[in-house]
Amino acid sequence: MLTLHTKIPSADIIAAQLVLPYELREKCRLRATLDTGEDVAVFTVRGTVLRDGDLLTGEDKRVVKVVAAPEPTYKITCADAHTLLRCAFHLGNRHTQAQVGDGFLRIRADAVLKEMLAGLGATVVEEKAAFEPESGAYGGGHSHHHDGPLAPIPLRQKIHRPGDAK
Repeated sequence: MLTLHTKIPSADIIAAQLVLPYELREKCRLRATLDTGEDVAVFTVRGTVLRDGDLLTGEDKRVVKVVAAPEPTYKITCADAHTLLRCAFHLGNRHTQAQVGDGFLRIRADAVLKEMLAGLGATVVEEKAAFEPESGAYGGGHSHHHDGPLAPIPLRQKIHRPGDAK
């Protein structure tokens, strides 16, 4: 079985793709299947988050590209910046992972949060999309350049995930 354990900045040849939802890209130990059908083991430093476009390699030097799988999400838009900021505040107050886009927020699908956001005046649209949430205040900010590892979220920080017990 191919074992991947090192992030690299670039490669000339990509051997395969590893398509994963965000929940699996957060794990430091993972068994998965590449788009070629080959089983793979992924071992990363605890706290590492694999981002769309990251490149991984192992002992045999083959390079695998990480691809963010489309998953059930809500795209949140608002009529004005003030309302969108209020929505972001209330999501953050609940420690909800959120992707920040140009004029929108994206979260994992969660009916309770959808109702709250609608009550704040947001338009909430269900869509299958790649989910790339912010890394958090302790993660050094989100980088679109994929130029190195992201810092871990502190273990004491509780993150709300849709399926967590209330």
